[in-house]
Amino acid sequence: MPALSTEALDQLFVEARTHNGFAPEPIPEATLRRLYNLMKWGPTSMNCQPARLVFVTTGEGKEKLAPALSPGNLDKTLVAPATVIIATDTRFYEHLPTQFKAYDARPTFAGNAELATSTAFRNATLQGAYLILAARAIGLDCGPMSGFDAGKVNAAFFPDGRYQANFLCNLGVGNPAALYPRGPRLSFEEACEIA
Repeated sequence: MPALSTEALDQLFVEARTHNGFAPEPIPEATLRRLYNLMKWGPTSMNCQPARLVFVTTGEGKEKLAPALSPGNLDKTLVAPATVIIATDTRFYEHLPTQFKAYDARPTFAGNAELATSTAFRNATLQGAYLILAARAIGLDCGPMSGFDAGKVNAAFFPDGRYQANFLCNLGVGNPAALYPRGPRLSFEEACEIA
């Protein structure tokens, strides 16, 4: 497989930023579907795919989300064209018989709540990262956030308790004027070792 171009790597990583302001351009449903249909191909353990997404795009949806947001995330979320709630399906394993056909893995998780919880959280978080990369790949800017009350999001959007909010991500065309100065990254020597 050939390496991506420098321009593509810049768009996905090097030049990409966490956006705090967005142009008021709505994101068409077709674009949100394209986004999901790209990010869904990212690998998860046993193809478990535990992420569940709610694309909050309407005024009513934003009003429902607003009470759960920290003060620093409120205004930027209300003006973002879309805010994705990346949630975890606590019973993801019910889909394993069709998603993972190598063997019957459902009982492994159905009978072990701790394993199911850790597997679901880990893999849904991974899928959230794929969402960010897929969004950047199709020309959207992202503003991932963890400043919110998950209990309030769960009560408002997932009252039956099956799905649990993991993190939020604003999407749209970013406003460069609203960017904060870019923070430094740890060097290879600070963050890595070769064993």
